[in-house]
Parts: sequence; C-alpha cells; structure tokens
Amino acid sequence: MDVASFLSRHPPFDALDAEAQARVAASVQIEHFPPGAVILREAGEPAAHLYVVRRGTVEIVDDGHVIDLLMEGEVFGMWSLLGHVSPTATVRAHEDTLCYLIDREVAEEVLETRAGIAFVASSARRRIVQVTESLRVAGDPARYRPVGSLVRRPPVTCDPDTPVAEAAARMARERVSSLLVPTAEGLGILTDRDLRTRVVAARLGGDAPLREVMTPRAETVPATAMAGEVLLRMLERGVHHFPVVGEEGELLGVVTDTDLMGLVRDTPFALKSAIERAAGREALAHAARELPSVVAGLVEGGTDPVDVGHVVGFLIDAATERLIALALEELGPPPGSFAWIALGSAARQEQALRTDQDHALAFEEPPEMAIHAEGLAELVTSGLEAAGIPRCAGDAMATNPALRRTVSGWQDRFRTWMLEGTVGSEQLSIVFDYRRVSGALEIEPALDEVIREAPTRPLFLKHLAGRALDLRPPIGFLRDLVVRRRGEHEGTLDLKHGGILIVGNLARAYAIGAGLPAMRTVDRLRGAEAAGAIDAETREGLEEAFRFLWEVRLRHQVERVRAGEPPDDFVDPATLGAVARQALKEAFRIIARAQKALALEAGIPLR
Repeated sequence: MDVASFLSRHPPFDALDAEAQARVAASVQIEHFPPGAVILREAGEPAAHLYVVRRGTVEIVDDGHVIDLLMEGEVFGMWSLLGHVSPTATVRAHEDTLCYLIDREVAEEVLETRAGIAFVASSARRRIVQVTESLRVAGDPARYRPVGSLVRRPPVTCDPDTPVAEAAARMARERVSSLLVPTAEGLGILTDRDLRTRVVAARLGGDAPLREVMTPRAETVPATAMAGEVLLRMLERGVHHFPVVGEEGELLGVVTDTDLMGLVRDTPFALKSAIERAAGREALAHAARELPSVVAGLVEGGTDPVDVGHVVGFLIDAATERLIALALEELGPPPGSFAWIALGSAARQEQALRTDQDHALAFEEPPEMAIHAEGLAELVTSGLEAAGIPRCAGDAMATNPALRRTVSGWQDRFRTWMLEGTVGSEQLSIVFDYRRVSGALEIEPALDEVIREAPTRPLFLKHLAGRALDLRPPIGFLRDLVVRRRGEHEGTLDLKHGGILIVGNLARAYAIGAGLPAMRTVDRLRGAEAAGAIDAETREGLEEAFRFLWEVRLRHQVERVRAGEPPDDFVDPATLGAVARQALKEAFRIIARAQKALALEAGIPLR
C-alpha cells in the first residue's frame, strides 16, 4: 500500500481531499526504530516532524510508567511540534517499528483544517483520560478484577413456597448468608438480615412461605463488572449481596460485601456500619474521624475519583440519618412529616475531604412542626460539626429560618427566584441542587415540578448561565497555567474554583435549562446531551476534564492528610509530572471553550 493510500485510512488525513493527501505523502520521510529505541525524549529537543506509526507499536512513557501504546495509523509528536516545546513524555519503540515523518510545515497545514482541529481536540481529551487512568492503575489491581472471579460457589436456591424454618435450616447447613428464589416475576433473595428483621423481630411463624419475607426482584450484576464498581453499588444501595449473572443471563452465584471488603484497607462498609451503630453523638463523632483514612484507601486503591466523591456523600448521609434518629429520641416524635434536604455538593454527592454542611428542611403545615424543625436543625447541624464537618460560612443550613419551609413554601420560593431571576450566586449554586436524605415527606417531586418550568423562564436561565461564567479557569493568553501570585496559596492553582465548580455550574445551567431534574454533574451533562442542549464533543470533554480534576484534587488532599496537614484544593503544578501538567492545561482549555460557547448562546460578555 502506498503512503497516500495508508494515510487516507487514518485521521486526520482521512478528511483531506486526494490532492492534499498527495501533498502530505510527498513530504513523508520513512524511518525504522528497533525495540527500545527512544524516538522523542521527555524534556529533550522539540519534535521536528509529525510522526505516524506505519507498522509496529510505540510506548508513551511518563515518570518510568507506560501510560499508552500507539498502534498502526496513530499519530504522536503533535503537541511538541505545534508548541515548539520539549516533549512532555518519552516516546520509544515497543517493537520493531516503522514511522512516517511528516514535515512541520505540511503537518501544521493539516492540523489547521477543520478536521485537524477536531483531531487536536479529541487528542486532548484522550490525553486527559490517559493520565487519569495511569494515576489509577498505580492503585490496587484487585479493584479491576471481574466480580465473577470472586464467586466462591454455585448459587443455593429455594422454591418461593418453602417454609421459612426449612429455608433457615438450609442456609445453616450450606453455610451461606443468602438464598436465591427464582419466581415467575423474577429472581428473589432471602438474606440472613431478612431473617432477623422480617421473621425473628416480627415474630413470624416458621411455616410462613419464603415469598412473604424475601426481597422480590433482586438486583443482579454481570460477571464482567469490576469488583470496585460492585462494592460502590452495594454501598449506595445499602445492600450486602448481589446475585451474579453470566453473558446469557445464567445465574452464577452470589457476591457479598465480605467478598469485596478486602479490596481496600479501610472499607467504607465498616465506617458506615460504625456510624449507624453509634449509641450517641460522641460515638458518632469518633467514628466519623475515620473518614479521611477510608477516602485515602479508596484513592490509593484506584477507585474512580467521581465515585470517591459519591462515597463521601453516602457516609455523610449515614451520619445525618443517625443524628436525626438521635435528635428525635431527644425531641420526641415530630408532629408532622418532614424531609431533611441535602443541598449543593451534598445533594450531588460530590464531596471531597474538605467539605462543609449544606442542607435545608421541608415540613408539613402544622404550626408546631416549625418549632420542632428548629430544634431538629440545631441538633443535627451541631452533631455534624462535632463529626468534623464544619458549618457553611454562607449559612446555607437548616438552622437558617429561610431554609426551613413547608412544601408549598419551597415551591413558591423557587418560582419567585425563577420569575425574578435575581437569586444570589451563592444561593443559586446551592439551593437548586437538592436531594432528600431522610424523612417521609416527598419534597423532590414537588421541586422537580418547578424545575420543569425553567425553560419558560428566560430571565432565570440567563441568570443561571451568568453564574456558570462567574469563575474562570486559570489559563492565560499564552494558554499557560496561571498560578496565584500572592497570599497564603502563592504559586498554586485552585482546582475547585478554577475547574471543578465551573463544570458543575455549567452542567446545572445546561440541565435546568432543558428542564431536567438530574443532580449529579455527570448525569446532568449526559442528560443535557440527550436533550440536545450540548453536543457530544462538549459533553465528553467536560466529563473527562471533571473526572481528571477530581483525580488530581483527591490525590493532593490524601497526600496532605498523610503528611498531617489539613486538606485543601490548592495544588502546586510544579509537583505534577510534565504529562499531568499538560493534561491540566487541556482540561482548563476545554472548560474555557465551553464557557465561551455558553456566553455566546446566552448573550453574556465574558469577563
């Protein structure tokens, strides 16, 4: 196959016309590299050509670790060539490799075409993913084992009409903590916890059939799911068993929390259990002090960084629910229904080691409920503070009378904000992210109903877009990182306010503008794409940037905790590797491009 024909099969050359492809082919030099040969060296001379792998494989190496393998048709040397800078990673031949070397001038012409620009953008996103994955792969590989490999034995099943006493005897005989119950409606499950709570505690007779006490339609997981993912799903669902199914839907067995607990040194299950069993506020505060160790174990074990934020949220939810139960023991039963509402990052379950309290209360109409809610708010807020979660400096807490309302009061307040479009930036970034944590009152459907009216409130949507443009990523006119020049955090980047919070604000503007009630940032981005509010490239770029910034943030916070220092969001870019610094720049550029597009659409000048 001649050079032009080969190039025409691979991006970005495949988008060129035949004449342009011939011009590129005419400039090509061909060079052979034996295994281990260094083609480009980190911090060495800038690339003089754009390289295309014709045959063989090359390795991208950062800090001694292979972070990517490039195969036939893939391009490298682009960043060094375009920026006239030293390579940020070493590139070496993995095996006997033949490369096409394209002259600088011709390569720049190709990369300046529309297809070339799109190729550069997609390569930037790939770089972010590479670095994120390379940071995580250094963790515990057990997390990435397929959960099917942890199934210890075939499933033990029972007929739904089997008497409870017979089923319990069989569990003891087989030494299992669960039985699977196939039914016409789906797969049921009976666990040892079900026996304690639904049979023993309820004083149910031993001849009651299993169908009366089992959990119907048990959630299953595929055998190919990663063990770490299943552990986090257990934590989120509050369950301890998952039936595992094969590719054809066949039942393979059951995986338990015990099977998965060994994946991390400090398991979130153990902490959640300690919080739920806490006899009082002091015992809960003592248990909650283990949160940094649990987060450190998850980060160092290679857990997805966004999932770590969710775990922190689950554990704070558990502390909140236990504090509510303790408060009600002290205050007595409430005179009406209520809902404890998480706000802001707590509602999104996107909390790091440095987080504060954001919450509110909704309650039924009886006047005495307002008095009860006031006492409840103070007891829970002070309990969380004692557990190491400080009060919100902006007073976005249920102790603030403005954040204790009836359901209709909350709906009226939301509608007023949306009609006037003048709610403050701090309140907007917190209150319009909401999630019920505890209580029987159904507040979320009532507020979701109001959010669906947002597309008909143009003044509010413009204000929402403006809040997504308040903060700017720390990159300058020369597209380099801009660190703080003075003060306590001189020489650092604020990852939260310079990146993570901006992506969250953009996602909120997109989702609410489309009338979507989703809360989590990634869910909002994906929902906005599905609704046509943003294109696939914007969604992919922002999601990858968000995940990467979370990875860097959490690793920085864990390092500070391990060093006995308080966690913060201020990272010195000099402490990162060259590839990670380049990925950080690309993440900030992606965010800046999304802000520019939103500003143009909303008719708001960027500052």
